[in-house]
Amino acid sequence: MTLLEFARGPALYASLAVFVAGTLWRLVGILMRPRLPDLSPAREGAPSRLAGALHANLRAMWPRPEFLHGARFIAVNGYVFHVGLAVVFFGYAPHIAFVERLTGLSWPALPDPVMYLSASITIVALLMALAMRINDPVRRRISIADDYITWTITFLPFITGMAVAGEPSEAILARHRVLYDVPLAVHLLTLELLLLWFPFGKLMHAVLFAFSRGATGVRFSHRGVQ
Repeated sequence: MTLLEFARGPALYASLAVFVAGTLWRLVGILMRPRLPDLSPAREGAPSRLAGALHANLRAMWPRPEFLHGARFIAVNGYVFHVGLAVVFFGYAPHIAFVERLTGLSWPALPDPVMYLSASITIVALLMALAMRINDPVRRRISIADDYITWTITFLPFITGMAVAGEPSEAILARHRVLYDVPLAVHLLTLELLLLWFPFGKLMHAVLFAFSRGATGVRFSHRGVQ
């Protein structure tokens, strides 16, 4: 078995199994935790629990005005690399073909120049995020190993993906054999490493953020805190 066959076969299916099972395990475990009853009456005119949760999720999309001066660039940079991650994964034609082989689902791809630009901007944004974390004394002090592991595991698929994107998507998809076996295998293995880490590190915030913000919104709206 070659390295590419390993990456496309056992490693891929094992990482997908851990990703799905681990994510469900974390999510169900959190949602099934016992809750203390709230014995205090809701404030008069308090919004519904759903409205409070939705409001908190929308409100947290942007820093409050009091903190905007120091947090604007951090917020924008965060949006850039989050949107870039989604665009590169869901918009690149070979990625769509990869998903189609696994699930049968497909959708139109974005033009290659858009993808190259998105990947480049995302890489710069990720490097800026790391630089801000290292150079800011407060952020550096509250950072733990999970922050740096998560950053590295997110960054690796971009760098290894750029190494195998030397041709137009049409040429890659039209060919029936892979020219760069080892670089492609390494790119796949970095993606599989991300899938393995996802349920156990801070990448899980991609699933949990809506629940955590929603829970805060429910509590605050019940107590009349805006």
